[in-house]
Amino acid sequence: MRTLISVLAFFLISSVSSAALAKDTWTSVRSKNFLLVGNASEKDIRKVATRLEQFREVFTHLLRGVTFDSPVPTTVIVFKSRDSYKPFNTGNNAGYFQKGEDVNYITLTTELSAQNPFSVIYHEYVHLLVDNNNGNVPVWFNEGLAEYYSSFDMEEDRKAHLGELIPNHLLVLRQEKLLPLRTLFAVDHYSPYYNEGGKRGMFYAQSWALMHYLILNNNGEHLPQLEKFLRLVNSNVPIEDACKQAFQMDVETFQKELKKYVEGHQFRMQVATFEHKLEFDSEMKVATLTEAEAQGYLGDLLLHIHRLNDAEAHLQQALALDPKLTMAQASLGILRSRESNFEEAKKNLENAVSADSNNYLAHYYYAYALSREGMDANNHIGNYAPETASKMRGELKRAIELSPTFPESYSLLAFINMVTEEHLDDSIGLLKQALMLSPGRQDLDLMLAQIYLHQQKFDLAKRTLEPLMGAKDKRLQLQAKSLLDSIKNYESQTARYESEATKGAGETVTGRPLLRRRQDNSTTESKEDSATVESKEDSPLPMTESDYLQQALRPVVAGEERIQGQFMKLECDNSKGVAYFIVQAADRTYKIRATSLGQVQLTAYTQTAGEVSCGARKSQDNVVITFRPGRDPKDIKAKIDGDAIAVELVPKDFHLKK
Repeated sequence: MRTLISVLAFFLISSVSSAALAKDTWTSVRSKNFLLVGNASEKDIRKVATRLEQFREVFTHLLRGVTFDSPVPTTVIVFKSRDSYKPFNTGNNAGYFQKGEDVNYITLTTELSAQNPFSVIYHEYVHLLVDNNNGNVPVWFNEGLAEYYSSFDMEEDRKAHLGELIPNHLLVLRQEKLLPLRTLFAVDHYSPYYNEGGKRGMFYAQSWALMHYLILNNNGEHLPQLEKFLRLVNSNVPIEDACKQAFQMDVETFQKELKKYVEGHQFRMQVATFEHKLEFDSEMKVATLTEAEAQGYLGDLLLHIHRLNDAEAHLQQALALDPKLTMAQASLGILRSRESNFEEAKKNLENAVSADSNNYLAHYYYAYALSREGMDANNHIGNYAPETASKMRGELKRAIELSPTFPESYSLLAFINMVTEEHLDDSIGLLKQALMLSPGRQDLDLMLAQIYLHQQKFDLAKRTLEPLMGAKDKRLQLQAKSLLDSIKNYESQTARYESEATKGAGETVTGRPLLRRRQDNSTTESKEDSATVESKEDSPLPMTESDYLQQALRPVVAGEERIQGQFMKLECDNSKGVAYFIVQAADRTYKIRATSLGQVQLTAYTQTAGEVSCGARKSQDNVVITFRPGRDPKDIKAKIDGDAIAVELVPKDFHLKK
């Protein structure tokens, strides 16, 4: 009996162990716009692909006149059960959407539960498409539209159900008072109505109700009015005027119309019937994944949801099964880069590039890791060594060749050119191409404006920066305002100097007029005069020439530093075509490189300035020099402080203010 029990126990344990060790079958399905992988059945993965393709087709079809697209690829991971999904779930979700600069992830389980995984996915996918097209739409519009489409469903593959009633929103609208429309329209990503739990419910419910009203009331006659309203608001037209021009009613009347719509229970569902079935199954390509590939996708997902330790475990397992798996090598390289372990990152990414030279992301990742090396905690970089810049450019050009629709390659290449002060005209074209692919990327607009500033094209810089004053990202707003203020001060003071120049000032080394020194009849001020000036507290003291000059100096942009000192020498290395500005500052002597003097902005605000030529200076001019700090170990060893951007000769009594 004991022997029989032992045999049965052994059999049961062996069976359980075998089941536990049995590996899932992982399948990939590539549809028109998505890559799906998962351990669910092929049939279930195909169903998920069809639902996502149908949603995208309906969303982009019904909102005519606007091109909604995303150049960043989207990977969908479909889990067969809640248990297999749990280790990769960011919470107790039936599904979630993870946006990324390089790849977006959608995850869900096909196991039925009380939650509908697609409502969250549809909501976030709307944000992705809207933000890529226009980065500055009002928050109420973005959230209201996403909620409107979150209840999407398809009947018989031809009838799209939109705007179905959302019980939670209806409950909130019945129990609470509507927000004033001026308050709703003013909500941004920093507002309490967007961030605080007690207020968010009404904001989302009313945004959904307003979009319902604008889309469905009066047979959709408000849609063209909505388009005009958004255009006016983006042009900084006041809300009151925008309402009157777009909707032919003032804000108070608009508020009453919305209230009547909500209280009259006029909500109804929109059904859009297509002539032909929206079928995508025949276009799908199916393949079986290896265990290494499955682990690679799981590791990359964990990397994108910022669980680095878990990501590394899966990526290492993938490489143990297949050491040449490009996607795992590339993901591990980015992981090492985030850990600031750049030596290991470069090894992984070099392996990825050599293993699959046709993987555009591998080339982009390699350049990205190289670009991060040497950055400080604030992501600032002084300069790149010439060989590093050349390597990055080569990788990015290859990435663009392999995938011309991926905007990050253009953006990073333009950034490298801006840092090195090279190929700036090419960089303008690169950024414009990236903006064609992602018109809503306002960070690209900021970079474009900075390049115009480097080129002294102030009118173009201003036209590019002005729309950013209404950016939804307040950091972009502040940066745009700072640059616009700098340009305004610079142009204002330059105009003053040009006026002064007509009174006898000479010419500078760059043709810019010189500052004429003020001529006083006396060198001292009487005590009576001094007391009189001090007593006039309500009248600001007149600006001195030093104040004007302080504002006229070239604006300093992100990643640059500025010092003042005595210009001692221009040290030239003719064999390498490089010159070094030797400047004695208050704290120490600086050695600042110029790989091309023609690219350094030279300006003199003193009549005694002579030519800038190689060798020691006969008169050691007072100079303000702007440079990009160097962090390359070779430069540090050679005691090179950075690369010169602007050299401005100033009067001997001028003192730079911090």
